[in-house]
Amino acid sequence: MKWLQTIQHLDIRTFNWCMARPRREQLTALSRAVSRTADGWMYLLFFTCHALVQPSSGLALATLAFWAFAVERAVYWVLKNTCRRNRPQQALAEFTSFIIPSDTFSFPSGHTSGAFLFTFLVASQLPVLLPFLLIWSIGVAGSRIFLGVHFPTDTLVGAGLGSLVGYGMLGLFTTQGWL
Repeated sequence: MKWLQTIQHLDIRTFNWCMARPRREQLTALSRAVSRTADGWMYLLFFTCHALVQPSSGLALATLAFWAFAVERAVYWVLKNTCRRNRPQQALAEFTSFIIPSDTFSFPSGHTSGAFLFTFLVASQLPVLLPFLLIWSIGVAGSRIFLGVHFPTDTLVGAGLGSLVGYGMLGLFTTQGWL
């Protein structure tokens, strides 16, 4: 368990480094805006519009997204409620986050997981969007740290979770001929 303590120590040091950045007010405002784009409404809007513009492929992608997000949310919920890692505000004395999180625990980051899942699914069908989606997903992960609601490893695991679920569900849909 020594390695877990080492990871926790590095996580806290990295988190504190992020919190000590100059122009914190601007970073916080930008982080709020970026984080809001991963609240879930954008995904529904995108998949609905894509299905209207490209009925056959858009509907298949929307169906894939529905099932992929159902799997991702289930795994996320189990991890969140099994690991029960305190958020920075509870874990660090005299630290207050810049927003009130929607749930109690920190690990993994659901916003980051959802953003990377969205990126994976959309880029699989519209690869031209990959660079923009990756920048956005990384921005979502960073925003969760800079808002003080996640440690860096929370977002790293969230990115991995969203990407793995996307990869697995895309593989399943492709091999079954559903996409």
